[in-house]
Amino acid sequence: MNGFLSKLTILLFVVAAVVPAQSATAGNSKNTVTMSLTGEPPDLNSMRATDTQSGFVLGHIMQGLTSRDKTGKIVPGVAESWKLDATTATFKLRKNAKWSDGKPVTAHDFVFAWQTVVDPATASQYAFILYPIKNAEAINTNKDGKKASDLGVKAVDDYTLEVAFDKPCAYFLSLAAFSTYYPVRKDFYLAQDGGKKFAADAKNLIFNGPFKLDVWEHGSKMKMTKNEFYWNKETIKMDVIDIPYFIIDAKARYNLYKDKKIDMVGLDSETFKESIKDSFKANRFADGSVFYLEFNHRPERVTRNIKLREAIRSIYNAKEVVDKVIALPGNEPAYTLFPKWLRGVGRSFRQEYPVKSHKVDFTQAKKLLEEAKKELGLTQLPPIWFLVDDGAAPKRQAEYVQGQLKKHLGLDMNIDIQTFKQRLSKMSSGDFDIVAAGWGPDYDDPMTFADLFTSWNENNRGKYANPEYDKVINEAMTTIDAKKRMDAMGKAQDILIRDVVILPQYERGIVYLQNQKLKGVVRSVVGADPNFIFASVE
Repeated sequence: MNGFLSKLTILLFVVAAVVPAQSATAGNSKNTVTMSLTGEPPDLNSMRATDTQSGFVLGHIMQGLTSRDKTGKIVPGVAESWKLDATTATFKLRKNAKWSDGKPVTAHDFVFAWQTVVDPATASQYAFILYPIKNAEAINTNKDGKKASDLGVKAVDDYTLEVAFDKPCAYFLSLAAFSTYYPVRKDFYLAQDGGKKFAADAKNLIFNGPFKLDVWEHGSKMKMTKNEFYWNKETIKMDVIDIPYFIIDAKARYNLYKDKKIDMVGLDSETFKESIKDSFKANRFADGSVFYLEFNHRPERVTRNIKLREAIRSIYNAKEVVDKVIALPGNEPAYTLFPKWLRGVGRSFRQEYPVKSHKVDFTQAKKLLEEAKKELGLTQLPPIWFLVDDGAAPKRQAEYVQGQLKKHLGLDMNIDIQTFKQRLSKMSSGDFDIVAAGWGPDYDDPMTFADLFTSWNENNRGKYANPEYDKVINEAMTTIDAKKRMDAMGKAQDILIRDVVILPQYERGIVYLQNQKLKGVVRSVVGADPNFIFASVE
């Protein structure tokens, strides 16, 4: 969601803009920012949201027990203090934390939200992120007769929350800042048609963050305004975050910037070239995300065959994709699921557990393909279905892969172009052979990437399942010994590469233009990005 939702499933690109005070969208406020999103947030129910669009909005209208400051450091949120050890955590909630209707945020709101997340009836794809809590996994997977009420979380009183762990969790304070851990008030939730209409519209939501959602016209626009009941409202300088545009076309967004209708815009390779011609000065930001091609491992799909996956990997050149297809500064070829910025024990994870780029070998690829055909019992493989987002950049990347498969392996590929929301739906149902996917960190630990391909993770859309992989991830989850945890992560990395679970493409770098009048915008690897909580307009 990084970061989050922060960076939940990262598959769309968020752009933003500040509107001058005299603009009609700014009203009478000097501190108005206008956002242009590439698509409408699919789900603002924090208990179910999985994507960056929803995560961006939720990160401004909600707050968890912990939060992050402008440097990304964990700081108190709704909880003003805590005590944490290997088996339990106790959070003391601040008594001036309120909902947008003026009622207090209590420990009961966290209990209700977390119990609802792990309830199988909710079908939350992020339920796994609560698994460190006692009984969470058993409840969510219908084991041992455990019910939601058995979750290891208790409201001792209105302002004291106790959490019992199933397994040690060295990064729990980071988890507590993540959107799935946000509170939900039971009486309000049930008042929305028993929860069926919760988060369906702005009127079906209630907020405890720095902003509240005042306008949500589906497919058209959104608007957030400063929450007068937010406990730390004095520090919030921005009055309005306006979102009158849902535009996926990069050229259209760039033209809005040129016409001074928006003042911050993300660039793709084509608009980046235009920005140079127009003498604009671009900014860069490595957002911590990894993009990859995910194979479908279901038994009815030809991509279940490892020899076929190895054959495709043998012709795939990540550096060529970055240099010639994406062609945008700041992106780097990826050779593993784990990006460079992650910390290990004493150095970066990648320094301590290095990987080598695979060698492109067309002769070996053809040999592997013939072996795959024999194992599959086929003389000719059917066309491979490649699922991608709509938009010029995804299409270019898909056509590159399509061309490589045809040229070097003689394989046909059909490109299935879908809207963001529909692609997520088709990924979940398994309607693909290969899908262009990616992941941004939900918290600052290698586990935010490592547990993606466990058998129990609902974000494992290709349904890769390997008991050996599950075992090493469980080893990492059940110790707070840093060396043992990272050794297990290193083993997990080796397994993913050996089994060709995915084809890493690139670590994303964002190039964008920003009006100098917009100050204090935080670009963050973890959490809502861009973050306007600390921003203002000169």
